[in-house]
Amino acid sequence: MDIAAASISMSQNSLILAKNIRVLSLAKEQATLQGQNLVQMLQGAQPHLGQSIDIRV
Repeated sequence: MDIAAASISMSQNSLILAKNIRVLSLAKEQATLQGQNLVQMLQGAQPHLGQSIDIRV
């Protein structure tokens, strides 16, 4: 493999790696946001609901 081909290959690999890191970063940000929203939703829940069940036969 000559120097030019090696350079192109390394450049392509670097670009692919940078793209993959960006995608993982976006996925992490999205998961963090969803987790924060879930915590807010659970904090807003009414704790007295669901503690008792009325059953009649």
